[in-house]
Amino acid sequence: MDLILWRHADAEDGFPDTTRKLTEKGEKHAQLVAQWLKPRLPNNLSVLVSPAKRALQTADALTSKYEIRKELAPGADVATVLAAAGWPSAKGAVIIVGHQPTLARAAAFLLSGEEADWSMKKGSIWWLSNRIRQGEKQTILRAVISPEFL
Repeated sequence: MDLILWRHADAEDGFPDTTRKLTEKGEKHAQLVAQWLKPRLPNNLSVLVSPAKRALQTADALTSKYEIRKELAPGADVATVLAAAGWPSAKGAVIIVGHQPTLARAAAFLLSGEEADWSMKKGSIWWLSNRIRQGEKQTILRAVISPEFL
């Protein structure tokens, strides 16, 4: 399974939190990351998105074929995010478009075995895979891409 954690791009300040829209910079960054992702994604792909406006706009840069999942809203916990993705047994790839600190905490858990307050830049992706090697389950970090480098 491939799991791609995509933090929403730069968004306006405001209230209520779930209605905040992407800034012009955020829209550009979402497009850059989507352009990088498109040729690399497998055909068997699911895209799960937080209902927050900024997450929806980020996902729109990639596709209109996604599932809005309320359990991915700001404040979601790591276990809920991983369960929504079907980690580690889902077939193909799953993209989760969501929020900090949840996505970075999920990456920390998958890579180190413990939730930790790692930082994940706005608009960036962390692409992880799982495999079994010599009878041992492993999580592989395949890519970390920040829009500033595209």
